[in-house]
Amino acid sequence: EVKLVESGGGLVQAGGSLRLSCAASGFTFDDYYIAWVRQPPGKEREAIVCISSSDDIIYYSDSVEGRFTISSDNVKNTVYLQMSNLKPEDTAVYYCAADINTGGGCALTDFGSWGQGTQVTVSS
Repeated sequence: EVKLVESGGGLVQAGGSLRLSCAASGFTFDDYYIAWVRQPPGKEREAIVCISSSDDIIYYSDSVEGRFTISSDNVKNTVYLQMSNLKPEDTAVYYCAADINTGGGCALTDFGSWGQGTQVTVSS
């Protein structure tokens, strides 16, 4: 069974940093496309960064590029999202998603496995 578990969310002041983790079980990250997705309050989910099964970055949202960094630990089968210089508009539930083949894209409908999400709240 493919399972994703996010952690690391919390409350942080604007300008601060957080590192989110997404631990996978039931599959190997190396073989899958991975996305970090967020859903701000009252808004739809949006992809913020996607990597391919060969760790190529295929999408970075303009809203986070330069502030958020994706990385992975293949031994721990975990993907991270390092978030720096956080802004109140980064407040959202953050999800990781995975799929063995998205066709090279980053459309949310291409990802079949999702974690439960972790809340990030940035105060001004």
